[in-house]
Amino acid sequence: MTFQPPRLDAVTARWRSFVGNDQVVLSALAAIIGVAVGYGAIGFRLLLALIQDIFYGFSSQQVAALIGDLAWWHVLFAPAAGGLVVGLLLRFLVPGRRAEGVAQVMEAGALRGGRLTPGKGLAVAAVSVASLGAGASAGREGPVVHLGATAASFVAQRLKFGPSLSLTLLGCGVASAVAASFNAPIAGVFFALEVVIGHYALHAFSPIVIASVAGTIVSRIHLGDSPAFVLPDYSIVSFFELPAFLMLGIVCAAIAMTFMWSVMFATDTVERTRMPIWLRPAIGGLGVGAIAVFFPEVLGVGYEATEDALKGIIPLGFLILLVIAKVTATAITLGSGFGGGVFSPSLYIGAMTGGAFGFVAATAFPDLASSPGLYAIVGMGAVAAPVLGAPISTVLMMFELIGDLSVTVAAMIAIAVASILTHQVLGRSFFAWQLVRRGISLKGGRARHLLLTVRARHIMGDDFRTIPEDTNISEIRHLLRTAPHDHFFVTDAGGRYVGKVSFADIRDVAFDIDVDTLINAHDAARKVTVIEGDDNLERVLSLMDAAGENHLPVVDNARDLVIIGILHHNRVLREYNRALLSAHAEEHGER
Repeated sequence: MTFQPPRLDAVTARWRSFVGNDQVVLSALAAIIGVAVGYGAIGFRLLLALIQDIFYGFSSQQVAALIGDLAWWHVLFAPAAGGLVVGLLLRFLVPGRRAEGVAQVMEAGALRGGRLTPGKGLAVAAVSVASLGAGASAGREGPVVHLGATAASFVAQRLKFGPSLSLTLLGCGVASAVAASFNAPIAGVFFALEVVIGHYALHAFSPIVIASVAGTIVSRIHLGDSPAFVLPDYSIVSFFELPAFLMLGIVCAAIAMTFMWSVMFATDTVERTRMPIWLRPAIGGLGVGAIAVFFPEVLGVGYEATEDALKGIIPLGFLILLVIAKVTATAITLGSGFGGGVFSPSLYIGAMTGGAFGFVAATAFPDLASSPGLYAIVGMGAVAAPVLGAPISTVLMMFELIGDLSVTVAAMIAIAVASILTHQVLGRSFFAWQLVRRGISLKGGRARHLLLTVRARHIMGDDFRTIPEDTNISEIRHLLRTAPHDHFFVTDAGGRYVGKVSFADIRDVAFDIDVDTLINAHDAARKVTVIEGDDNLERVLSLMDAAGENHLPVVDNARDLVIIGILHHNRVLREYNRALLSAHAEEHGER
């Protein structure tokens, strides 16, 4: 039997099939995006250092050590001056007048088919760079994640990908950003899957791994292969310490919730004021500067102070003060409109909390307690995990940073306890909380989002008729005889809704002429549920099912009760089903 070489057309067909395969295309794009986002993360850091040099005269991350060479008024007013720049950027450059971050990436992945606006993404990056360079107490990882996701979304939109492939590319951008920021490729992969993608399916896993590794390679080539924090070689003294780590998890849950609540409280307080948006960051910067005069460690991302806590060289009293100062400074920063994330602050606050707990544990049980620095490592993860809503990726990041299984086990205990307690009390992470405050829920995905965003006024009809409440039975009988439907909405002299009248409501007296002038529409009207124009589709369906009515009036608002339309049950169901089918087709559409 002689060897027959494959025909050229068969080879060509196989090659076309190979290069046209979605997974091959995604893998190639993932590598490109990973490299691009890796360089984007480096560029973000270089630009941040340049802005910091303008405001403070140095570009080093050793802010607390170098800030002592500056006059107190310089430390006080530098964040305020930066806040003025940020306010103007928000006013004239950013649509929506709000810096964005991981929460908006989650929203784009779950509800908008992985689509982000490139122009807005660059504007938000500029706001975040200006904020952090001026000393805003926030993290750089959130803005880098948003920038990486925006770059990936831009590629997906240019290639006209459908939502499924766009979401995978979005995860690639996120994974590369996290990996390049922390030199932690495993954490980058699982953060993208856990927080943005929402599943671990193989078709998404492989490209995200490629992107994360590519981003890590870029980071290691230019920044070295050391992790974000250089840690001493810690080990647990005794496994009898495990209950202490469980208690630390409880403490960290309380601190994490306090931190999130403080940011939300500051945001609400600022939004209730009549202060112009462009002025808010300047006033907030003045507050951050006032704290920094006494605690310069709160400025910027705070890696210097975090690393000192991990080394166990900060005394107990100062650790506690830094927790209070950092929570306050970060709440002011984010509440007043500065750009930045919560990743670095949560690590900082967790490290200080864990370090303080470690000193107390060492005092109570000197022969059993490990170094306060080890407790700082565990606390760092136990505060970050519930704040980010990412316990799995936080555990993996801890393992990549520590490299010691026994210490990782301790971190797992504290992270699990802190995450469970925070979820039971608050029910959501910081990012999910941000979205809920804007009326956005990711539960149920695109289908439920449709229910929550479509309003009654969007689908109501105008085929209704109102009659005055003093209309007598004779007139109603005549109207029913000539009207295309068998019901009317009754209104008072001021045009306010009174009730509904149908033939079924007056059939016992409809043909009794003796009562024609004795009973009017007000007497016969039956109170039925009203729908407000801004009620969402989920509430509309619930109210219609509870009322057992096929037709309900739509009013402008519950106070004025002016009828603006009518909702028919079959039309509501038809519109909902049509939109669901459209969303399903888009979700599973081809690129």
